[in-house]
Amino acid sequence: MGLIVQKYGGSSVADAEGLKRVANRIVATKKAGHQVVVVVSAMGDTTDELLDLANQVSPLPNGRELDMLLTAGERISMALLAMAINNLGHEARSFTGSQAGVLTTSTHGRARIIDVAPGRITEALAEGAIAIVAGFQGINQETKDVTTLGRGGSDTTAVALAAALEADVCEIYTDVDGIFTADPRVVPSARKLKTVTYEEMLELAASGAKVLHLRCVEYARRYDMPIHVRSSFSNNEGTWVVKDHPEGGTNMEQAVIAGIAHDKSEAKVTVVGVPDRAGIAARIFQAIADADINIDMIVQNVSAAATGLTDISFTLPKTEGSNATTILQRIQGEIGFSSIQYDDQIGKLSLVGAGMRSHPGVTANFFSCLADAGVNIEMISTSEIRISIICRESDLDKGVRAAHTAFDLDADQVEAVVYGGSGR
Repeated sequence: MGLIVQKYGGSSVADAEGLKRVANRIVATKKAGHQVVVVVSAMGDTTDELLDLANQVSPLPNGRELDMLLTAGERISMALLAMAINNLGHEARSFTGSQAGVLTTSTHGRARIIDVAPGRITEALAEGAIAIVAGFQGINQETKDVTTLGRGGSDTTAVALAAALEADVCEIYTDVDGIFTADPRVVPSARKLKTVTYEEMLELAASGAKVLHLRCVEYARRYDMPIHVRSSFSNNEGTWVVKDHPEGGTNMEQAVIAGIAHDKSEAKVTVVGVPDRAGIAARIFQAIADADINIDMIVQNVSAAATGLTDISFTLPKTEGSNATTILQRIQGEIGFSSIQYDDQIGKLSLVGAGMRSHPGVTANFFSCLADAGVNIEMISTSEIRISIICRESDLDKGVRAAHTAFDLDADQVEAVVYGGSGR
């Protein structure tokens, strides 16, 4: 008998029928002799609907009250799912994040988990019950305020609980059969991967792959918690996210490229005419950092010899674009740059694969296939196992498909199935 933590996304529990289907799957796991802890997201688009409602009431909702509102979505899911399981003749107990012992920092809207004290969950399991936990939320130990973990927080809740409970595996259920070599909505011929390393999954998640949240993978790597990503709409085996590919794996596991990710959520800011002196770039990025804005790619041009001026471009989330440009305008007089250019019609395309380390020619092949597809590259960034480029958003999908074919990632079998349509 093992302990399994299962997480179900919004598409899996979108309606009453979905809740009943998930309840049957959970009960089947229980009948197989396992202890089961379940983490649920809000039903369907509930979180977005609550956000819209809050914005109708107030243009700038108070962070504390917004968290109180948004946690209602997961509480609805957990209670309904517990009812559905009880109806099947098995005891289920629902717990909010705070009742489950999820302790977080005090930052509303994007709190981080600092500890998990799952005493009540352990007690419920010992008494033979199935524990249902509301994802995406916790409580700050000092203020006692309810907090939310930001987008993808339910994934992180599940892995954190699995680590605290020393579970055998954390199963993340979504509306696709696993992790694919590209988004099946863009590349129908994408191939399902049997295994992906934590290292590769971190790069894929950071590059725009939506199937797993970045913080969830970071947590899993830290505690060496295996994650099984699979569909709640089928019984197919999914993709295992593990420390290393298993010995004797198939050729797919040993491929140069594990997958291709893309992201349309970023914008590019270019600071034009920056004096090329020590400390200027530091001042620009310190101002951005002070506003708690995350920056992704950075490119600085070579200084023009005649003027001693340079341009600095960087990418950041579109949602932070207005804030960033306002901050830069405030320090324009101090730094002495000439202007700011803002572009939110960009896309990021990334190749990820541990095999890059030992295979020369990956970059040349990547750039050649993009050129053949008519995709112009505006920025380039690399890590040991990733190459990312910025291009026009309108060119992104054809760039993904071209790269997928160029690196022989297209599947021979039937097209990938997206059961629910959202990818979560």
